[in-house]
Amino acid sequence: MFNKNTIAEVILDFQKDDLPQASPRNLKVDLELPLKRATTILGPRRSGKTYYFFYLIKNLLEQKGITKERILYLNFEDQRLAGLTSKDLTGVLEVFYELFPQNKTKKIWLFFDEIQNIVHWEKFIRTVLDKEKAYVFLSGSSSKLLSREIATALRGRTISYLVLPFSFQEFLTIKNIHYQNYLASSEKAKLMSAFSEYFLWGGYPEAVIYPQAKEKIINEIIEVTIYQDLIERHKIRNTKAVKIMFNHLLKAKEFSVHKFFNFLKTLNFKISKTTLYNYLEYFNDAFVFFPLRRFDYSMKNLEQSLPKIYAVDNALITKIIGEEKSKLLENSVLLELLRRGYELNRELFYYSWPNGGEVDFLIKKGRKIVGLIQVCLDVNDFATKEREIKSLLKASEELRCDNLLIITGDYEAKEKIKNQTISYIPLWKWLLQEKI
Repeated sequence: MFNKNTIAEVILDFQKDDLPQASPRNLKVDLELPLKRATTILGPRRSGKTYYFFYLIKNLLEQKGITKERILYLNFEDQRLAGLTSKDLTGVLEVFYELFPQNKTKKIWLFFDEIQNIVHWEKFIRTVLDKEKAYVFLSGSSSKLLSREIATALRGRTISYLVLPFSFQEFLTIKNIHYQNYLASSEKAKLMSAFSEYFLWGGYPEAVIYPQAKEKIINEIIEVTIYQDLIERHKIRNTKAVKIMFNHLLKAKEFSVHKFFNFLKTLNFKISKTTLYNYLEYFNDAFVFFPLRRFDYSMKNLEQSLPKIYAVDNALITKIIGEEKSKLLENSVLLELLRRGYELNRELFYYSWPNGGEVDFLIKKGRKIVGLIQVCLDVNDFATKEREIKSLLKASEELRCDNLLIITGDYEAKEKIKNQTISYIPLWKWLLQEKI
């Protein structure tokens, strides 16, 4: 419910309080886009979106010389803002101008955190973009902010960025570890120790900054952020089924709702397939899991393909399953490809054949396939290596792609096979590169 005094209190609290220290991210966002566009920062809860906002605000203050009074920051997770509607946001802006009347003739910066908590927020944002001299920044932990309906409502006037838990590069920055092409043995040992920690426990910012409490933090993220948030946001009654599905998705390579439905039947669960499809969508919407589909030029075949499931952070896999290194390796690659801007199921797919054989990742630009990637923990196993190469070469011929890569546990080389060059690179080194 709108209360003018409460709104003023929230605005002034931000003005009076010091900004918390925020780590830089490998994400370049323009602070002065054309005024008629909004910048949207999307990603799972606890991935650092709020602190990235603080980092951007600090840049405005320290590098751009913008006074804090020209910045409005609201976090819609703040209980004092609970119950606000899209119409109320107009009143919020009026209170801001009342507190700082000089802003009516100046450009202002608006930061709205977890905007999806406001129903029909896009109507207010569209009005602001049309009528105000404002740079608008939005964050959300719901992929619905990318939905066709919202894009239509804003007439395509948003630029979106995905923020995931820390990359390996960001992890090293936090740990004050510097990587260069040539390292002394002591430096290499320090780097590899850091990689081992990152590989198993991922990049959730709190767990990285407070490593002594990482297991407790990951437990809390699973219990509160995933279970509780998902259950409360969607008013789910069958909480046990959600928890079983969460564990099942972490363990599965591919996920079939039909098979999972039959599995629940053996446990005497009374639940419909429609409900299970909804649960899967809720997990996807909250960026907890990423379903990767098989590439096909036919959109119908693509949509009907069985998705491979990847988790938002390796820590979830380690906590629930344990140190399953092959799974952690493949999961790490998927997350890094997303960080590098490849869009799931539009530019990034897997590829397989009905009679067996698979390429883990396929990258497409326009109509062209520009990269094929296999993930193989141990290429010293002859049968495994032969299988991975066979699928890679077969896909290369069918899809006319010569950019062939195998990401490994520790093997690095280039090999020429049947007039094709295959590059091998260890995961840790690939994570520190900028190209595919």
